[in-house]
Amino acid sequence: MMYQEAALLLALLFISSNVVLSAPVRDGLLPNGNFELGPKPSQMKGSVVKERTAVPNWNIIGFVEFIKSGQKQDDMVLVVPQGSSAVRLGNEASISQKISVLPGRLYSITFSAARTCAQDERLNISVTHESGVIPIQTMYGSDGWDSYSWAFKAGGPEIEIRFHNPGVEEHPACGPLIDAVAIKALFPPRFSGYNLIKNGNFEEGPYVFPTAKWGVLIPPFIEDDNSPLPGWMIESLKAVKYVDKAHFAVPEGHRAIELVGGKESAISQIVRTSLNKFYALTFNVGDARDGCEGPMIVEAFAGQGKVMVDYASKGKGGFRRGRLVFKAVSARTRVTFLSTFYHMKSDHSGSLCGPVIDDVRLVAVGKLRG
Repeated sequence: MMYQEAALLLALLFISSNVVLSAPVRDGLLPNGNFELGPKPSQMKGSVVKERTAVPNWNIIGFVEFIKSGQKQDDMVLVVPQGSSAVRLGNEASISQKISVLPGRLYSITFSAARTCAQDERLNISVTHESGVIPIQTMYGSDGWDSYSWAFKAGGPEIEIRFHNPGVEEHPACGPLIDAVAIKALFPPRFSGYNLIKNGNFEEGPYVFPTAKWGVLIPPFIEDDNSPLPGWMIESLKAVKYVDKAHFAVPEGHRAIELVGGKESAISQIVRTSLNKFYALTFNVGDARDGCEGPMIVEAFAGQGKVMVDYASKGKGGFRRGRLVFKAVSARTRVTFLSTFYHMKSDHSGSLCGPVIDDVRLVAVGKLRG
């Protein structure tokens, strides 16, 4: 009997040592996240995918099309953001993928989306236990698509990421086009030195595609319970743009925020302060070297204080330092930045742009001084 028990224990140990658990997904594209692997010809009728698992690594429901670059719909050429292929979601259609993650960890999803012919295009993006709505009716760039970000906290070791088109159009093919889906693990921001602002240099943020020259939009917080920009809230009607040093002028470090929607594009953070104590808020204001020219003004608010920092942009990069000294009127102080004016690029493309902010710092000072 003892021999049988020992043999059973050894067998169990052998089995457990050979069980391979799925490793958490790494930062970057999801498996076939760029949809370059497509269905077999036998699994399609025209551009419509006929089988649920025909697109490798993805599960589809409803009217989903596999779109190739340059493909036409009537007189309209369908744009593919990256690579040679993408998917388009028709009425009430969805596409999903299961991945392994670390429970409790904050993740951001970055994806590219293009409008086609619907009047009010938007996307529902969800994981197993969270969901959000991404409006894509407003096009910020002139390429025909934008990259968006959305964040969630993993509730378990395996989650299902789903993109769903809630629209119902007369033409079932008039839905958004999806491409280049990537993921990135985010880390909780910490105070740096004496700076009371968390993630003040914006280095922690959503995944940025190495070849994407258009930045990543971060939608308003009303569409997003967990911010893809840790420490900050997008407290406005329009998105802000996350820009990187590889493709834009960034005042400090490798990342910054471009306020692309005027007063409708604002970011804020709530910090701990001591009542009646004085604080100095400093920050960089510049342009992203993206052809955004003209007079710019960034408004900064903290407590009951306000400062307007002007910057004359030539669209070629550069920045200046802004400063606001204020007296805390409560134990928590909201710090907010927005752009006074609306801007468009000087190339007449209609692309929205605006001032860049970076290197935000908040420190206690002894008394009020200029």
